[in-house]
Parts: sequence; C-alpha cells; structure tokens
Amino acid sequence: MRLLEWFRRAAGPVSRRFVSVRPPPREELFDDDFQRKLETLAIVSRRVFAGRLRAERRTKKKGSGVEFADHRVYVPGDDFRYVDWNVYQRFGRLLVRLYEEEEDLSIYFIVDCSTSMGFGNGRRFDQARRLCAALAYVGLANLDRVTIVGVSDGVVARMPTTRGKGRIFKVLGFLRELEARGTTDLGSALKTFVAQHKRRGLAVLFSDLYDHEGFANGINVLRYNKFEPYVIHLVDPREDRPALRGDVRIYDCETGEEREVTVTDRVLERMAQAQAEYRAEAERFCTRNQVAYFPAEVDAPFDELILRVFRRGGFLR
Repeated sequence: MRLLEWFRRAAGPVSRRFVSVRPPPREELFDDDFQRKLETLAIVSRRVFAGRLRAERRTKKKGSGVEFADHRVYVPGDDFRYVDWNVYQRFGRLLVRLYEEEEDLSIYFIVDCSTSMGFGNGRRFDQARRLCAALAYVGLANLDRVTIVGVSDGVVARMPTTRGKGRIFKVLGFLRELEARGTTDLGSALKTFVAQHKRRGLAVLFSDLYDHEGFANGINVLRYNKFEPYVIHLVDPREDRPALRGDVRIYDCETGEEREVTVTDRVLERMAQAQAEYRAEAERFCTRNQVAYFPAEVDAPFDELILRVFRRGGFLR
C-alpha cells in the first residue's frame, strides 16, 4: 500500500499510465561521527546483554556443551565419560547424558531495496542502512556470523557471511552501494533467501512493508522455515499528512501508475487513518505470531533507535 493506494481509498477508481522514477541523490551515510557512535553502541550492548553473549547461546542441537539437556539409551561406541552412572546404580540402565551444544549466532540482515524505500529523497532507505550497519557492528563485535542481503521482488545483492568487528568496513561498503529500485515482493524474495541459506538464525528485516501481495507473506516464509524474524518497520510520519492541496497528480513510485486527484481536508484525514490502520495491522500480525516488531521513524537519530531496540529485547539472546 504505497502513496497511490492511500488516494485510491479516498477518491475512487484509478487511471493507468506509467512514468519513470528518478533515484534519490546519494548522500554520505557513514561519516566519522557515525563510526564513532558504532563503538559506543557495541559497548552498551555488552552491558545490556551481560551474561547472555556468545558463550551462552544455546541451541536445540545436542552436543558436548555444559548445559544438561536429556538422556538417551547407550549404544556401543558411545563415550563412557557421558554415561550416567547414578542412573545405572539406581535402575540398572545404561543411559548417556546429552548436553545442549553452544554455538555462535547467525544473524541475517535483510534490507528492502524496492523503489518505495527510496521515496521521499531516500530518507527511509538511508535510515534502514544506518540501522543495519549499527546492528551488524554489534553482531560482529560479539563474534556472531553476519550476512546482509538486499531484496525487492527477489534477492538483488548479498554480502557473504563474515565475523569480527574488523569487517565493519566491508559492511559499510556493501550497504553504501545498495540502491532502492524495483518492485516489492517480499514473499518471492524471501523464498529465494531461505533456499540460499540453510543455516537458520535471526533474520532482521528492514522494510516499509509496502507490498501489493501483503507483508505477511514474506514474514511467514521466514517463520515457516525456522528462522527467527525481527521486523524493523521504517515509517515516515510525513506520509500521514503530505503537504498537498487542490488538484494534483500522484503516481505509484514502483509501477508508475498515475492519476489526478483533488486533495481536500477530508481526503487527507482518510489518508492518515489508512496509514494508522496499516501500521496497527502490521504490529498486530507480528504480536499474534510472536514476531519481534519495532517501528523506526526516519527522522529519529539512529543511535537512539538502536538503544530502544536493545531495551525492547529480542535482537540478541
């Protein structure tokens, strides 16, 4: 539901014409001040998640960790060190202790690179990339496995898995080169994503969630394939009541579909209501399905948003 759809609700049928979309001007995203703030955020994250970093990331895999998980029947060839002799003395049964295996966390950052993300001079797209860079740095500093993927109606770019905070410049270079273009189809794009990444983990989606096929499709692809989705919803409050009055021509920034409409106070009121309902619908869907959801305003300082993500919980476990 992009700009055109808001007016469609307010003012009736749509004529069909197509226009080209000029990309927003490039800006310097990651200046020296930005990079200084990254280290501060990494330090804060270690304080917030003290005692819950990589050495204590537990999985459902059974291995040679320190946290007891279960018993199973002894079979020839098992290591006698793991036999539970207390059980044998009491019940005469040879059982082997199983432990939860500890491993580093795989974090996938999925950036929506569709044209709607670049709408409005690219402010939403820039904010998404800054937030992605900051959270990626936190993951790298904690020695997690970090992968970044750009999507629109498919996977359009991929930074291979890396680890260690010295790789942050690789992350910044990759994000700097991403462009907002193409149509949105999160369902199709994330089907390709899960097919390419067999190792499951946390999947952080940065998107405006404007998808003609419905935002739920993409999120459900992650859920059904045993990834742990975390949705960061990029929102621009200025879209609630754009500075439009009188007879104007509007267009869908992805399809180029165009129409003329008369903007009145009533139309603007219905636009604001439609936007509020759409955001509430996204949050309800995520809450109902136990998906972490975080609305991120495009004008808010990125470091303040990251601190709010930490306080909300769910990003690092």
